[in-house]
Amino acid sequence: MIEVQGLAKYFGRFSALRRLDLTVGAGEFIALFGRNGAGKTTFLRILAGLSHPSSGKVTITPEGTTRPRYIRGCIGYLSHNTSLYSDMTAVENLRFYARLMNVPSDEESLSRRITQVGLAGREREPVRNYSRGMQQRLAIARAFLHDPGIFLLDEPFTGLDQAGSDFLKGYLMEAHAKGKTCLIALHDAQLGYEMADRLVVIEKGVAAFDASKASLSLAEFQDKYKSMVNA
Repeated sequence: MIEVQGLAKYFGRFSALRRLDLTVGAGEFIALFGRNGAGKTTFLRILAGLSHPSSGKVTITPEGTTRPRYIRGCIGYLSHNTSLYSDMTAVENLRFYARLMNVPSDEESLSRRITQVGLAGREREPVRNYSRGMQQRLAIARAFLHDPGIFLLDEPFTGLDQAGSDFLKGYLMEAHAKGKTCLIALHDAQLGYEMADRLVVIEKGVAAFDASKASLSLAEFQDKYKSMVNA
């Protein structure tokens, strides 16, 4: 589904990514790790079409199509920045994005989405009144409103309370069980190990470690990860 070859991204003299290669199969769940500045956010933004690489190639072929207009519609992107409008209600936020994505924006469809993320009864309140966890739940509904086949998440657990974290983890595991392809960048080795099928560490702009979860224990991965980021 996703093939990355020799991906590089430069910001002036700073190299965020250097010759990164990665192949992602349909339905895989990959946890991306790395120290701050390793290139995880840059990598996900390029996959999402929000940034252009300096060199290299990214090929995304959902359901056998290579037409860009259809590829963009197959991707859902979520970061720790919710990208919500604080003065608008939950319904108004979703309606705005639904119309941009050309998906149903009727009251019943939007209410169903809000209920799915545990915000039933709060849909008429301005988002500024929401807790961080509530805002992230609404951001989940927004990011995946068009039912994409590929989930890209950049540190989505940042600032969440335990209830919000449990909800997001359950939501992603359910999506994965339905065959969605998931790439999630995070720092928590244990959480990533619990959720993912495959573990990738980006270090100095390349995929320095890439292994299936089945091939090593949590303790082995934690030791490997620590040795890489502390080197």
